[in-house]
Order: sequence, then structure tokens, then C-alpha cells
Amino acid sequence: MNEEIFRFFEGHMPVLPLYEGLEQKLQNTVEPLEIRVKKSQISFFSRRMFGCVSFLRVRPKKELPVNYLVVTFGLDHPVYAPRIAVTTEPYPGRWTHHVVLAREVEIDEELLGWLQEAAVFAQMK
Repeated sequence: MNEEIFRFFEGHMPVLPLYEGLEQKLQNTVEPLEIRVKKSQISFFSRRMFGCVSFLRVRPKKELPVNYLVVTFGLDHPVYAPRIAVTTEPYPGRWTHHVVLAREVEIDEELLGWLQEAAVFAQMK
């Protein structure tokens, strides 16, 4: 765990283990994986950015867990699944998806599959 990541989670420490679990699984799934910490998000790159985590409020506050992390990824098509909080098309052929995570069990094959697909899609740009 580097100091930048630790600082990013100040005020959100209950979800730090959730992030650590996601990062570990991504390290085993996407190669090469580079992580860049910014003020509002931690971005995932495999040569190009394919996803990120943040504390973005993607639903009304009363519909969100007390402690959560949002995983965002981009694809060339929309994915409609109950666990995806928001799907938008910011420009033609680019769909952005936001998934709210509150428990480590939610870092499953489905989510990792979307992130792998996003990494491949990012390479094609």
C-alpha cells in the first residue's frame, strides 16, 4: 500500500480493504496494470485508462450504503445489469458504467470480466 492511496482513503477507511481486494484481483487479471492516484479518483491503466474507483455519488444518498466505493469503466456497448447504478453514452460508441461496491464479495467474476473487457476496449482507441 503506497502513501498516496492511503491518503486518498482518509475519511473513508472502512472501504480501504474493499479497494485492496479489487486492486489485488486486478493485478492478477489485467496486465500490465498501472495505478495512478488523483485527488478525486484512483485510475487503472493498461497503457490507456480503462477504469477507476471513486466516491462519486451515483444514486441519491438514501439509496447508497454508508460505506461504498464506485467502480467506473468504459466499453463500446451498454451493459444493463441490476448492479450497474448508471450507464451513459458520453459520446457515440463510448459507454461509461458505474458500479457501487459495499462488500468484497461484489468483486466477482462478472465485475472483473467487465474490467478486463474495458482494458481491451481502451487498447483499441
